[in-house]
Amino acid sequence: MDELGPGALDGWIGKKLMTNVTVIGTGNIGSAVAAVATKGGAHVQLLGRDGEKAASVAAGLGATSGAVGDVLTGDIVVLAVPYDALAELAELYGHQFDGKVVVDVTNPINFATFDELTVPADSSAAGELQKQLPDARVVKAFNTNFAGTIATGQVGDVPTTVLVAGDDDSATQALVDLITAGGVAAAAIGPLKRARELEAFAFLQITLAAQEIVGWGGGFALRK
Repeated sequence: MDELGPGALDGWIGKKLMTNVTVIGTGNIGSAVAAVATKGGAHVQLLGRDGEKAASVAAGLGATSGAVGDVLTGDIVVLAVPYDALAELAELYGHQFDGKVVVDVTNPINFATFDELTVPADSSAAGELQKQLPDARVVKAFNTNFAGTIATGQVGDVPTTVLVAGDDDSATQALVDLITAGGVAAAAIGPLKRARELEAFAFLQITLAAQEIVGWGGGFALRK
């Protein structure tokens, strides 16, 4: 979106879209994103390593389910997996990602030390993924939102806003439209290189939550 001023989303949030979305990952983030997509009118394919869990989650959403490795049906593919799984998925699906909007939600944190990001200082998880998938349209989103705030649409008493970064304007707008159709605010914040700042921002928020300085149902939010 070009501008997110007061009332910019009035009359738009909740308008349903007809699009196909694949979510890979059945954890809290994957389930929350899939719920937003289905609420917005998308046809959702939910893939997981545990087929029974994927089927259970999908049934509650009215989505279809399958196993990781199944053919991707979505024009938008959300990778709701740990950072270390991105390279495996890039190799597994390869050219199936070509032309698709591929959404990276990961935070490349060193969970052994909890003291650093594991990507080069001049790059990001999304940037590294784009290098592996040169013909995909990689977008960064959802990584600064705890799952509960996506599911409820609230961060404390402030509406949740999903921050979206990408080099392809149409891909970024497609994701913003999907999120807002599902009843959650979203803001396009610039090119994919902004993913570095988003990941650092998320790292700070996660460390604060781990120290119980902020709650996992709270965090940072935009107040207009």
